[in-house]
Amino acid sequence: MSVALSLPMTDLPAAKAALKSVFGFDAFRPGQAEIIEAVLSGENVLAVMPTGSGKSLCYQLPAILKPGLTVVVSPLIALMRDQVGQLKELGVEAASLNSSIEYDEARAIRRSIIDGRLKLLYVAPERLTRPDMIEMLDEVGVGLLAIDEAHCVSQWGHDFRPEYLRLGDIAQQIRCLQTMALTATADAPTRADIVEKLFRRAPRSFVRSFDRPNLHLAMQPKDNARKQIAAFLDGRKGQSGIIYCASRKKTEELATHLGLAGYRTLPYHAGMAQPARDTNQDVFMQEDGVVMVATVAFGMGIDKPDVRFVAHADLPSNVEAYYQEIGRAGRDGLPADTLTLYGLDDMRLRRLQIEEGETSEERKRIERQRFNALVALCESPRCRRQTLLAYFGETSEMRCERCDLCQGDIAVFDGTVEAQKAMSAILRTGERFGTEHLVNILTGNATEAIQRYGHDTLKTFGIGKDRDVNSWRSILRQIYAGGLISLDIVEHGRWTLTERGRRVLRGEEKIDLRTDVANRVTGKKAKRRAAEVQAVNDGADGSLLAALKALRTTLAKAQRQPAYVIFPDKTLIELASIQPTTKEQLLGIHGIGEAKLKRYGTAFLDVVLRHRLANAVDGSGPSGSA
Repeated sequence: MSVALSLPMTDLPAAKAALKSVFGFDAFRPGQAEIIEAVLSGENVLAVMPTGSGKSLCYQLPAILKPGLTVVVSPLIALMRDQVGQLKELGVEAASLNSSIEYDEARAIRRSIIDGRLKLLYVAPERLTRPDMIEMLDEVGVGLLAIDEAHCVSQWGHDFRPEYLRLGDIAQQIRCLQTMALTATADAPTRADIVEKLFRRAPRSFVRSFDRPNLHLAMQPKDNARKQIAAFLDGRKGQSGIIYCASRKKTEELATHLGLAGYRTLPYHAGMAQPARDTNQDVFMQEDGVVMVATVAFGMGIDKPDVRFVAHADLPSNVEAYYQEIGRAGRDGLPADTLTLYGLDDMRLRRLQIEEGETSEERKRIERQRFNALVALCESPRCRRQTLLAYFGETSEMRCERCDLCQGDIAVFDGTVEAQKAMSAILRTGERFGTEHLVNILTGNATEAIQRYGHDTLKTFGIGKDRDVNSWRSILRQIYAGGLISLDIVEHGRWTLTERGRRVLRGEEKIDLRTDVANRVTGKKAKRRAAEVQAVNDGADGSLLAALKALRTTLAKAQRQPAYVIFPDKTLIELASIQPTTKEQLLGIHGIGEAKLKRYGTAFLDVVLRHRLANAVDGSGPSGSA
């Protein structure tokens, strides 16, 4: 079945109709409609949207509606394969050209491009730069070039790929009418890089909220990582999740340890043979209740929507990486949990990696500041969501009441005087210096730089001798997290005062600082969080939901597709709650459009009807919850 709609490009109602008939969705997610309307009207677009907010739809739906070919640049073969498989399930003519495609299949794809039958073509940046590809696309013309994971173009981004640097020029060579760049993770310097390097004509920018309210954020000082991870997993058996480790060895050891504890764990890291990695990834994507213990090699392209938790057994590299990695949980919008462990060894190792890296001093300086921002998030005395959003330049006045700091017991003290001392040092040095210089002033350490600038004569020199350097570093990070000072990660990591900081300095406000976080995610708390997640299934018949998932797994394995390509959890939960009895009623279920109704409607309807018959349901509603 091929979807080919000829509609006015600015007709948003028609787009809504296609949203329902093709994708089976009743309404756009927040932010999607405005972006899709801009694309349909021919504008260049930069879209920065949080993971799970539906970025892919923002180019897939216009590609269906607009005439001509849409080329999607994607950095991973696995992601291309999954997206193409999902589009084909929806009846959309889509294909990918990459190194895994056999010659005969590649030739057939090229023929469908030349004949104008293909709507979406997924390519890796390396493939798009080949002369034969450029020549073919120049011949047929490209209506829309959609560049996914666009932060890869920026050397300030955490996944820089030099191949992305050529994409702006290639857009001109293939006579591309319109360019769209999409990413979930881009701070201000990275966004500026994307605009400069990918667009010849200024794009219309959409920077949506980075908030993921369905994610529960938690961080713990590292004590015994194995025990802490095991406590976090207590009560989560049967859920899909990811645990990130810093080394290949730890990945193998933790996967084995948790496997012996009764969890279905699989390892994944770059040192494994490719067939083993592929097999483990396929199991994770196709089956329920699998926990992947992985290095960051298990990264972009993991689009499994029902991942219920992401844990970090070791500290991530920076805030962008942390945000990207926890973003792999709860893409279906349902509640999901995160836990990050951090310790001094993690911090020392990361700083050593930065200093010994074969990069420019400028790059190292930026990486230092980004890592310091992550440590500030770990040590935050206030709502983690507020601190995380502030890093991306987003203000949130209300505490989330759903992170560990909002819900836990925090040991704090009145840190107003300490904050005033630190901010006084910042002001008296002209708001021009970074952490270490200020710490030396506060502790009275007359370094060569301190003497050169005459800062040993300041009233604040040695005013904080009662605390050691680590305490002052923590205080600076905490008042940063509290919104009293601002860190300029581009201009040499200098600290400046915010308006709130000036109020605290004048004694108009107080600031509490934390000494330690008494909150721990114990087994009891983990079970309570698991119960909150399970509450989403209220109204869904447990045994019917299990039967629907079993059918989905069977189909996914037979087709060698991720399970969500058949139907996401949200669809199955709704099926198990409403228990429809006709195909017409199936069309009212989230995620069931015309193509999927035709392909899977009978099989899933049979499971529902057999369940109703076995439980003597009279048609008045669900038979109860599990």
